[in-house]
Amino acid sequence: MESDVITLTQEQRKALERFAKNGVHNAHLITRANVILDLDRSNKKEHLRINRICEYNKVSRQAVNNIRKAFLQAESMESFLTRKKRETPPVPAKVTGEVEARIIALACSEPPQGYARWTLRLLAEKSVELNYIDKIGRMSVDRLLKKRSISLI
Repeated sequence: MESDVITLTQEQRKALERFAKNGVHNAHLITRANVILDLDRSNKKEHLRINRICEYNKVSRQAVNNIRKAFLQAESMESFLTRKKRETPPVPAKVTGEVEARIIALACSEPPQGYARWTLRLLAEKSVELNYIDKIGRMSVDRLLKKRSISLI
């Protein structure tokens, strides 16, 4: 556990203090900075116990351990104090370019027998019927058409 000890340089400490006190930052990142400042053992005879750090920062013991581990593994102070950008969206988009093109082509075609024009609901139902997509709502069709400035009227 001695290898997990955090000893900050004077510059690192000042940078963390500035980050936590100045500017507009995500509360989660400010908490991370404050936890590291509390874990710092440089120039201290007595250090805070983990329970006190948890209490002061309103986080769990596991959170303190995770923050310590992240700090020790971070390449730089900047990488520690920024959130990692997601590479992929949480849920992949169902409407691909191909599906979009097919729905637009359908909207530009003749409406079904017995209808004067395409409606959003008709387009959604026909797209599913023709197996362009497994499921799509009329509002998704509306957004798709508006994005391309296509009007059904």
